[in-house]
Amino acid sequence: MLYSLFQALQGTNIPGARLMEYITFRSGAAFVLALLFAIIIGRRIIDRLQLHQVGEIIRNLGLADQEQKKGTPTMGGIIIILAILIPCLLLGNLCNIYMILMLVATVWLGSIGFLDDYRKLKYRNKEGLKGKYKIVGQVGIALIVACTMYWSPDIVTVENTEIVNAETRQVERVEYADNAHKQPVTTIPFIKNNNLDYSWFTEWLKEDNAVTAGGWVVFFLITIFFVTATSNGANLNDGLDGMTSGLSAIIGVSLAVMAYLGSNIVYSEYLNIMYIPGSEELVVYMAAFVGALVGFLWYNANPAQVFMGDTGSLTVGGIIAVFAVLVHKELLLPLLCALFYIEDLSVIMQVAFYKFTGGNRIFKMTPIHHHFQKPGNAGIKALIQVPLAPMKEQKIVVRFWIVGIILAVATFVTLKIR
Repeated sequence: MLYSLFQALQGTNIPGARLMEYITFRSGAAFVLALLFAIIIGRRIIDRLQLHQVGEIIRNLGLADQEQKKGTPTMGGIIIILAILIPCLLLGNLCNIYMILMLVATVWLGSIGFLDDYRKLKYRNKEGLKGKYKIVGQVGIALIVACTMYWSPDIVTVENTEIVNAETRQVERVEYADNAHKQPVTTIPFIKNNNLDYSWFTEWLKEDNAVTAGGWVVFFLITIFFVTATSNGANLNDGLDGMTSGLSAIIGVSLAVMAYLGSNIVYSEYLNIMYIPGSEELVVYMAAFVGALVGFLWYNANPAQVFMGDTGSLTVGGIIAVFAVLVHKELLLPLLCALFYIEDLSVIMQVAFYKFTGGNRIFKMTPIHHHFQKPGNAGIKALIQVPLAPMKEQKIVVRFWIVGIILAVATFVTLKIR
């Protein structure tokens, strides 16, 4: 809205009329606005949640830290969602397809999480929305994003080509094609020519049209996988005060930088990555995302005054995945979001091993962050008993944040190490 207003003032001599042209200015303003909204308006939302007794339902896990959280307001993800939407609606270019997709994904995923939390509170149990319905919702938004990327003429990429000196075998320069193309490509780490065309997996189809169509099918499946896995991984990770909001903010900063670099042809050439015209608007969105999470952390840090609930965690994880797909960096997520996927795998492995062995466990408790809260050799039949001494919640959270920062740095390093 403000963006459109300032666009209308371009022909005037009003000081500051051109500020909205700069992505850096709009991104900084979006971050500050989201942060302030989450802190100032967030307090009122928390008070309203307390007034309506929207308190967290805690399972009996045998953890002292968890028992103390009973009754803490949940559904705080509403704060995050509103703190993202308002700055984007004010400062974003609402005609940009990338911004539109991110706003749709935010509302869509937030609605799924809200329904889940609502059912938990209504029926006073931890079941919530059935898993199959959540999966259907996550697959739905993944298909919307993938189909839009396939059909929209505004979503294109310009691939980079290395010009190598035949004698020295050194890269002399990076060139870009004259025309942008619509193709199922992504960035992969550690590979010299680090663009992967998903059509490579379907070359056995022989015919060019069939190969390309098959590549898009692979892209659709990859998108579905990462949206569901990341959304559910963030949901499982949301068990300790401030952990998911802190980790997601770290990941958000990383993705914002990637979007900025990929939308600028000069930086794209330097890093030898594909150029994505029009995707600079994603930086504004991600700045609001990070600001909302940092503002939410004001109340979510230990001891938490509010939990994000599934309204927040399912949304945050899904947003990260959709954003990565839009900037063609989804295959970097296994490194960048490794902690979320480890949470997923720990639960899958624990359940499978429990059923196979008839009652034994691999970890003392899952998701994996609870494993560190349990004392070792305390009558639990688990293969992994270390650490024997239970760790304090704050220490677990900070160590997860540190690992998250290391993973973010490693993800950027992969763009130059090939």
